[in-house]
Amino acid sequence: MVHITLTRPSDLVAVAARWQALETRADPSFFQSWTWVGCLAKERFPDPILLVAEEDGRTVALALFNRSRRRFVPGALHLGESGGVALDSVFVERNGPLIERGRDDLLAAVLRTALNAPVAAGERGGHRRLVLSGVDERHLLAARAAIAGGGYVCELRARPAPFVDLAALRRAGTGFLQNLSANTRYQLRRSARRYAEAGPLAIQRPADLADAWQFLDELAVLHQATWQRRGLPGMFASPDFLRFHRTLLARALPRGEVDLLRMTAGGRAFGYLYNFRFRGRVLTYQSGFDYAAAGPHEKPGMTSHHLAIEASAAEGMDCYDFLAGADRYKTSLANGVVPLHWLEISPRWSVEGMLNGLHDVAQAWRGWERRR
Repeated sequence: MVHITLTRPSDLVAVAARWQALETRADPSFFQSWTWVGCLAKERFPDPILLVAEEDGRTVALALFNRSRRRFVPGALHLGESGGVALDSVFVERNGPLIERGRDDLLAAVLRTALNAPVAAGERGGHRRLVLSGVDERHLLAARAAIAGGGYVCELRARPAPFVDLAALRRAGTGFLQNLSANTRYQLRRSARRYAEAGPLAIQRPADLADAWQFLDELAVLHQATWQRRGLPGMFASPDFLRFHRTLLARALPRGEVDLLRMTAGGRAFGYLYNFRFRGRVLTYQSGFDYAAAGPHEKPGMTSHHLAIEASAAEGMDCYDFLAGADRYKTSLANGVVPLHWLEISPRWSVEGMLNGLHDVAQAWRGWERRR
């Protein structure tokens, strides 16, 4: 018998111990690990709600939400996020409750309880909205099961997440380049030759935390230059974003869960990658490339990822995950893809539920019009 409760935790240190204990019996993504969830947790979860599922005295599922409230309207619960634009600029993906290995059967019950259960004496009803960002197909199916009999699952957006299945290439005895199209292979080899004219291609890693912060600052300069040329502010324009990641580096670097890479040709840097490494998986989170200095046929982005993928394969990693986005370089280099979903779940007869119902009708109408 599984018992599921929601409470307002008063001590996130105690939550950390419980979370990390369950991590050892689960298969989380990096974004479900306490390294990420617990980073600046007091700021990112100003009104935290902790869901705990227990079976025979053993914790089998945990989820940390933040409650956002509006006047006269019961609050929404945001899984792994604050619900605020600035604090959520760090952008969570591969999200979901932390669940014991082999217990995905609990997902629907966890989501149903989060949506419907009050979290304080005197509160009536549930939260009207449950917001799930960057979740996979299992969570989409569980969300639909959770509202069976009344409610809406509104898909705010879906984005493909391409990846390179390194374990599959290893089993097949196939090299990374062999798996690509002839055109992509040609572009990668030509770019590598052009860069090598300045000297050998190499990957540098930071020696310590101070060095890692320096790498991140250098990456940010290139990242910002690229986005500002497009008339956009760039992620590092947000002080909350930069502060979060400087703090995250201090947490993740000693655990070997972050990989900051500087790509050089003859000692000159042409690209930076900010990746996470977690349980055999490399997740490509941010990057900065020197497009301004790139010569003819030099592709700093593709060459940087090429070097990182080959290094990841040599180090025995199982997957090189590009995360969400259908950028051409991702689809050119990947050999697999899964969809990630941004969802909002609400009871049928709430205001939000009716609005989400209208949203679904409008989407269906647009789809019908396109097929005409």
